[in-house]
Amino acid sequence: MSVKKMLFLILKALGIIVGIVILYIALGYLLPFIEVSAKDDGQKKEIPVYIYTNGVHTDIVMPVKNDLQDWGAKIPFTNTKSRQTDYNFVGIGWGDKGFYLDTPTWADLKFSTAFKAAFWLSESAMHCTYYKEMKVGNDCKMIMISRNQYKKLAEFVENKFDKDENGNFVLIPTDAVYGNNDAFYDAKGKYSFLNTCNTWSNNALKAAEQKAALWTPSDYGIFLHYK
Repeated sequence: MSVKKMLFLILKALGIIVGIVILYIALGYLLPFIEVSAKDDGQKKEIPVYIYTNGVHTDIVMPVKNDLQDWGAKIPFTNTKSRQTDYNFVGIGWGDKGFYLDTPTWADLKFSTAFKAAFWLSESAMHCTYYKEMKVGNDCKMIMISRNQYKKLAEFVENKFDKDENGNFVLIPTDAVYGNNDAFYDAKGKYSFLNTCNTWSNNALKAAEQKAALWTPSDYGIFLHYK
């Protein structure tokens, strides 16, 4: 193969890669503007649910316990550093295990972590964080949903957890927690640039019949519909 032909192939490959990146960025910005509308099931909207972002990962925050679901029994308080039991809400998010354990902020991001996450090369995890109260703001939005919608949401979230032979969620032993009130658990599925932590949260909102983006890789695409 001549040098000229080799150079042409290299430039062609680079052009394809750049084209894919540009297309991804364009779709990641434009598709979130297409809204999937909320559904009204005719029931009273009585259960508060929050959408919370730390700037990287989006969580769905739910009551710790009601007559429909007891998250405290499935995500033991004793798995957190504080071991406190007086929390009122639990935030749950799905994502790449490497991102969660090694990248609490964008400043901590490594190329190797990003590469593995983008191309289905690492495992996934559930990040569970307990809260005593939620403060609504630009990073946290509250929605009220019906009992039937909450059942659908809880089922969607729970089905993403890996379980042991006894049906228990599988704790990830690690010191890389974000605070005294959170823990990580093994999860199903593979993270990728097409299926991010924010894509999962967006799909959770769809499962709960709430407003959502058609597709989004970012928290921006979710909060766009909850201004």
